[in-house]
Amino acid sequence: MLATILSAFTVGEIRKKLAFTALILALYRVGSHIPVPGIDVKAVQAVQQQFGNGGILNLLNVFSGGGLSRIALFALGIMPYITASIILQLLTVVVPSLEKLQKEGEVGQARITQYTRYLTVGLAFAQSIGYVFLFKSFAPSAGQPVIPKFDAPHVFLIVISLTAGTVLLMWMGELITQRGIGNGISLMIFASIVSRLPHGVQAWWTNPDQVFKVMMPFVAIAVIAAVVFIQEGQRRIPIQYAKRVIGRRMSAGGQTYLPLRVNMAGVIPVIFAASIMAFPPTVGQLINQPWARNLSTFFSPSHWPYLLGETIFIILFTYFYTAVTFNPVDQADNLKKYGGFIPGVRPGRPTAEFLDRILARLTFPGALYLAAVAALPTILINQTSANFFFGGTSLLIVVGVALDTMKQLEAQLMMRNYEGFLK
Repeated sequence: MLATILSAFTVGEIRKKLAFTALILALYRVGSHIPVPGIDVKAVQAVQQQFGNGGILNLLNVFSGGGLSRIALFALGIMPYITASIILQLLTVVVPSLEKLQKEGEVGQARITQYTRYLTVGLAFAQSIGYVFLFKSFAPSAGQPVIPKFDAPHVFLIVISLTAGTVLLMWMGELITQRGIGNGISLMIFASIVSRLPHGVQAWWTNPDQVFKVMMPFVAIAVIAAVVFIQEGQRRIPIQYAKRVIGRRMSAGGQTYLPLRVNMAGVIPVIFAASIMAFPPTVGQLINQPWARNLSTFFSPSHWPYLLGETIFIILFTYFYTAVTFNPVDQADNLKKYGGFIPGVRPGRPTAEFLDRILARLTFPGALYLAAVAALPTILINQTSANFFFGGTSLLIVVGVALDTMKQLEAQLMMRNYEGFLK
């Protein structure tokens, strides 16, 4: 990994992409420290401890890189965009017009992306309104109102500022994807979680529970090893290409393989599951009613209903996203079109059924493993009653995004390095 990073700095174009990515992420971190107008900064500092009690506010604060606890410009983070992406991808299965757009290639995908942006603005606006009332409810614990002037103009200013921050983050993430290295949205979540690393290390080191201090590094190493094992595991399906005539020339047949990863969905199912499971406790925090507070406590990330729901959604989204990204029928048609076949399997429909069967067998243990990696560290931490900034979900996202980014970096280097071919 270090050799790949050092080699990347020797290529001018890749160096520019890395610098651009670092610049955008730095701007993102700066925006997470700029408070929105109309907020009493001293009152905000008085209520920051409520975001570190292990509840849903702590999880949302981690995903926003601490911006939520500061009520900063980027307090909403990139989660509204992820929620909008989830909704649009679910609707493509239900709405025929969206399914048709998805099959139209780049033009249809651009239209779906545009719909996702519009939905992101709407979700961010609605979520901003909810957070304004949540900030208002912090007044008793702060000893002074967080929003000194709670009238329509000031509330509208705060809502517009938070919504604009999310839109700006969405644009910055797309810029990283187009001009930088890696997936911009995933890298922003990565930067948000990593920015809390010093606080997490401090909480671990100063924790009075000696069992927790000894156990936590081993749990973290085990989770990292498990994620790497899942991400790199694959089933290689042998592919044989027959000889065929192209024009006046005969192309020689060859043998290759089709790699099917154990977890083809990457970290997307974990992000999707965390986004959905954050909805009930968020609503419970926003509504100042006894039943709402009970709902928020019931679905707290440290309680078993949250872990059970997260496990179920991770499994479902792993299957769903794998089906979206890999279509066995299209793959079988492409193999048949270019004269390829799997030894012992007839081309066409039998090949599609064979690939679908293999993919189902690979996805199920991969989904279970993802769910276990996301849930088990949190369960172990809860047993120690220790306050820690990270769980399995955060570590899973960090390691998964780091692996995906390194693979894209290696692909960029491979396109510009022909030394092995010349030899």
